[in-house]
Amino acid sequence: MSGSALFKPDRDFTQETDKQIPDALELAKSNVQAAIEKLSILEKSTRQASDLASTSKLLVAIVTICKDSRDWGLLNDQVLLLSKKHGQLKQAITKMVQVVMTFIDAAPNQEKKLSLIETLLTVTEGKIYVEVERARVTRIFSDMKKEQGDLNAAANILCELQVETFGSMERREKTEFILEQVALCIEKGDWMQAGILSRKISTKYFARKPKKTPEQIEKDKKEREDYEKKRGADDPPLEKEDDVTDLKLRYYEQQITLAKQEDNYLEVCKHYRHVLDTESVENNPEQLHATLQRVIYYIILSPFDNEQSDLLHRIHADTRNSLIPVEAQLLKIFTIHELMRWPIVSEKFGPHLCTTDVFSVSENPANPKAYTRWQALRKRVIEHNLRVVAKYYTRIQMGRLTTLLDLNEDETESFISQLVTAKTVYAKIDRPARVVSFTKPRDADEVLNEWSGSMKSLLNLLERIDHLITREEMMARIQPVAGAGEKGKPKARVALR
Repeated sequence: MSGSALFKPDRDFTQETDKQIPDALELAKSNVQAAIEKLSILEKSTRQASDLASTSKLLVAIVTICKDSRDWGLLNDQVLLLSKKHGQLKQAITKMVQVVMTFIDAAPNQEKKLSLIETLLTVTEGKIYVEVERARVTRIFSDMKKEQGDLNAAANILCELQVETFGSMERREKTEFILEQVALCIEKGDWMQAGILSRKISTKYFARKPKKTPEQIEKDKKEREDYEKKRGADDPPLEKEDDVTDLKLRYYEQQITLAKQEDNYLEVCKHYRHVLDTESVENNPEQLHATLQRVIYYIILSPFDNEQSDLLHRIHADTRNSLIPVEAQLLKIFTIHELMRWPIVSEKFGPHLCTTDVFSVSENPANPKAYTRWQALRKRVIEHNLRVVAKYYTRIQMGRLTTLLDLNEDETESFISQLVTAKTVYAKIDRPARVVSFTKPRDADEVLNEWSGSMKSLLNLLERIDHLITREEMMARIQPVAGAGEKGKPKARVALR
């Protein structure tokens, strides 16, 4: 009787229910207990007859009488009692819980409100058919703790929910719950937990969808209507095609915050590129300008590797960079193999870069990461110069190298060591001779392979030369005889070699 399937009632109590509920509401004005007992007798009959509609109406009427009488203790007792009755219909309990949830804001004080929330959490504990209602009550409870200033308790309460497993909850609401969990963890400073929770959201949900024609919209509408007509009680509803731009921007804002905390500049750049691929951002010149700037800033700050280099050149090819000429010029000098002196770069671009919240030439307690990023930019300029030197020099004096890099010897050795460790360049430092060598030694296999390749190339050239000589000889044999039109003169054949 208490299964999830909808049974046909043994008897229809609709008339009795519609008659007794108004009478009980009138009686409750003078005697609340008598009104509840009157409805409870009828509720037993409807429950045993599996009359879902009538049972739901009676449960709602009982809790409404308790709420109207302002007896919050009686309301809590009745909610617990009605939910524990033998053979109580699940759909009726769900309806009662949904109605009682609307009473939370009507509670006169925090104590009554907290007591009602705890009652609802007790009733919904371990029941799958009210998991969505339990999640919503838990969120209200967490918001109360947050308003009271107990951030740790608010985060712990909300993070206990595994909403990604709730099959009856809409995807948008699931995403909102997880984003709220991540926001509380970030605010609390639990960066690891925030990263774990954020991975529960699939970015495919935020993918930009192509615009539909009126015919496609009408077709989808008909398909939804047909599905709703045929949908069973246990079948999930179709996902609504609503605009998720607000959720997308909120998600990537959190991801950017997490990546900045770990100084993972490449991930920050990727997240900003996703933000850039949003219609509302593209249509807002101010947001578009700021996002394009940060895409360039963070790709430049990212350590050099194959992925970073590929993304750097793809960003450089974006035609929208013309909107930000200063950043586009800074990006361009990182794409060409030429030296750029840090004093000149800092003098030319520093004042403009420091007008944003990304960089700062001095330590700022309000934004300590800004100065760290400024130092990281200097490091990327020096690393770029070292790669350029390694490309054009096989050996170079240490004094000359320090001049090119605008560093002292200790800093130069440190930067060379870092690039060699990262396997970006090959270098050897001969300290007694004060010489840096960028020539990578080759083993016997490499030398033999190079010799083999050279010999193969040489043989191919010889074969081609032989073919050209043979062709010239054949052409010479079929040339016309000189003076063939004159009589009495001997014919002569000339062979070209």
